[in-house]
Amino acid sequence: MSGFAGKKILVTGGSGFLGGPVVSRLLGRGARQEDITVPRSARYDLRLPAACAEVVAGQDLVIHLAANAGGIGWNRSHPGSLFYDNAAMGIHLMEESRKAGVKKFVQIGTVCAYPFQPPHIPFREDDLWAGYPERTNAPYGMAKKMMMVMGQAYRQEYDFSVIYLLPVNLYGPRDHFFEPEKSHVIPALIKKFVDARDSGAPEVVVWGSGYFKGTPVSREFLYVDDAAEAIALAAERYDGSEPVNIGAGQEIPINDLVAMICDMTGYGGKIVRDLSRPDGQPRRCLDTSRAKEKFGFVARTPFEEGLRRTIAWYEQARRER
Repeated sequence: MSGFAGKKILVTGGSGFLGGPVVSRLLGRGARQEDITVPRSARYDLRLPAACAEVVAGQDLVIHLAANAGGIGWNRSHPGSLFYDNAAMGIHLMEESRKAGVKKFVQIGTVCAYPFQPPHIPFREDDLWAGYPERTNAPYGMAKKMMMVMGQAYRQEYDFSVIYLLPVNLYGPRDHFFEPEKSHVIPALIKKFVDARDSGAPEVVVWGSGYFKGTPVSREFLYVDDAAEAIALAAERYDGSEPVNIGAGQEIPINDLVAMICDMTGYGGKIVRDLSRPDGQPRRCLDTSRAKEKFGFVARTPFEEGLRRTIAWYEQARRER
């Protein structure tokens, strides 16, 4: 029998890009729809202790996905609110969960918590404190990193079961395609190339050079359904204080990504680089061995297949708007 059968589960952000697939995975592992609560931000401001106390009452498991998050542009424009919103939500939700007798709390962190230039590639969980994060990501990354500290402290003092997961950059259907100010690189590029193709635009402008001190800038990406699977597995099987990376275990140069999306969307115009825009962190790639060891997670979706699904979803959603 699944570890979720008969359990009352709160999923903050459960109607969102990642939250929807997470809820589906919980249902597939024995949870009942009527036992899953998804608080909506229009009713519950999770930055407030009273709202957190209300939503965690009677819950056995809390999975905290809700976040104020976005791409480089959003991070540069909203550093204060990114820090406050994410820190306040996490702090109050975890404290109220402890007080309410919640049995387990799953905190979703971020790859942005890692140092700008960590001592190892791929990033290892033990290197989280080896330096300060990349500046545009730091307020968001540090707010989320403090939740790891809080979870470990609560486990030590109160014996409260908190696990901390560090997903790499996610992509997939239902991402922020229609909120350009919040877009990460894959939805932003797909939207640019599909829209340019359909409008006959002669060129597409892409941020940054794709290089850092002569070395190609690279990223690792994880398909959203794989990330949801990892979260469900960890919630069911893992109960340790150590943070755990969640990723695909491989990286792709940003310039190769641009070329791949250009080709897959059928855009035939010119690509222009806006060198006034930042490239962000030089490399991002996670060591995912701990996730496999602790709860058996291995990413299953090949990158090209995930990209095709994501492009197809955007083209369909665009036609329906």
